Amino acid sequence: MTDHGHSDEEIRARISGNGGSGALRDAIYGAIDGAVTTFAIVAGVAGAGLSPFVIVALGIANVLADGFSMAAANYSGIKAEQDNARRLRKVEERHIDLYPKGEWREAREILAQKGLSGEVLDAATEAITQDREKWINLMIEGEYGIGGTPSKPLNGALITFVAFLAAGSIPLLPFLIGLEEAFGFSVGLTLASFFAIGAAKSHWSLSPWWRSGLETLAIGGTAALIAYGVGTLFNA
Repeated sequence: MTDHGHSDEEIRARISGNGGSGALRDAIYGAIDGAVTTFAIVAGVAGAGLSPFVIVALGIANVLADGFSMAAANYSGIKAEQDNARRLRKVEERHIDLYPKGEWREAREILAQKGLSGEVLDAATEAITQDREKWINLMIEGEYGIGGTPSKPLNGALITFVAFLAAGSIPLLPFLIGLEEAFGFSVGLTLASFFAIGAAKSHWSLSPWWRSGLETLAIGGTAALIAYGVGTLFNA
């Protein structure tokens, strides 16, 4: 649980602030996918009995190419959400200009579904619809389910790429520094990173750290086991 202050200034800053929207999702998503996909390649190539050089080459190619691909996809997805929000804002602006009474009734219904009624409901509706921006924001959230400050596309892409690069490099470290039994070390480091990512994720959830860690470990380990099994089919 996160504690925070309740002075007027703290409340105002917290409610009006962004709060890092989407950053946690981007970091966790990038880190888990980076570790899973890179180790899947390492496990698959190792299972096929190919040389460490091939493992490093394919691993680095995956970290850079797949990491960039994920970052680009995240950028495009966030930008598409922003474009859609801007389109809907234009729609609501036009509707308020053309059908102000109908939009007033829609705003009233949104507030009624939040628990207001009677004179309080009418007064709140009147107050909000006196401010055009607040009126539009209410309609965007209540009618389309779009609220809060959206993530910045470039920030989301960079967070995804950095997290992917950091976690995706872990399975390659034993091969990069030329350790003997590098695959065994890679397995240990990667499984530990799966658990660590999951345990860190529990800070923002209600699950115990060990349960979240084991859940992520199970997901990543299953993907790696599948890749290794497929690789062994091509081991001459």
